[in-house]
Amino acid sequence: MEIAIVTDSNSGILPEEAKALGVFLLPMPFAINDEVYFENLNLTAERFFALQREGAAITTSQPSPESVTSLWDSLLASHDRVIHIPMSSGLSNSCATAKALAAEYDGKVLVADLRRISATQRMAVLDAASLVKQGCSAAEIVNRLEKNALNASIYITPSTLHYLKKGGRITSTAAAIGTVLNIKPVLQIQGDKIDAFKKVRGMRQAADTMIAAVQNDLQTRFAEKNVTVQVAYSGDPELGKKWQEYVQKQFPQYDVYCGMLALSIACHTGPDAIGIGCIEIGC
Repeated sequence: MEIAIVTDSNSGILPEEAKALGVFLLPMPFAINDEVYFENLNLTAERFFALQREGAAITTSQPSPESVTSLWDSLLASHDRVIHIPMSSGLSNSCATAKALAAEYDGKVLVADLRRISATQRMAVLDAASLVKQGCSAAEIVNRLEKNALNASIYITPSTLHYLKKGGRITSTAAAIGTVLNIKPVLQIQGDKIDAFKKVRGMRQAADTMIAAVQNDLQTRFAEKNVTVQVAYSGDPELGKKWQEYVQKQFPQYDVYCGMLALSIACHTGPDAIGIGCIEIGC
């Protein structure tokens, strides 16, 4: 059985990596100053952050039903089944939309609701690609992915409160006080959505708080499991490189992967955010 794997650009998978993996990408749309842009098509990460720093009005959207079904139709001309891995259903309606559309495909399109985004979503795509090579059926792959969905943990800290305020996630008063006191909110993703984890002072304390949280996860939730430790950043690649090097020293037993934070998350965190996560490998 020929199985095609589809995901969206929130996975952090770039077109060249998708081609190497043999998976297919849906570019996420963004409304920027009332114009629609598509990630990795007419919107690079560099352009996104440049516009964000300039104060552009940026909102996220989901792929249009037509773009989703058009891709599925083209793939079903040469494949028996399509496995669609969208971003978390807790962060976007794109998963619900895909499930509704898939209902019209007589079981040929299966949508995996994994409640993941960014590095954890990417890992699920890698797992799916591996299972296809092992000869698993589409239904078996989706079942195994969904059973393993919550075996991942992410922590993120924005360097500024400006974008959380701009997105209405905190009040102007809280942002003003927090900025004066150098408060950094450590956020977490443990499934459906982004939640508060801790409030600390300064990015160094935030970094150490996130590292300690992952160390605790490895000793408790992920004890005796095969996991990977990964980091993410928004904006400057040099920031990502330094963050990766710092985390690698804390976790010498792991080969720490570094990737760009999903732009859908960066809409709310702004540039210069850092994140770290641990993800169970295989399912």
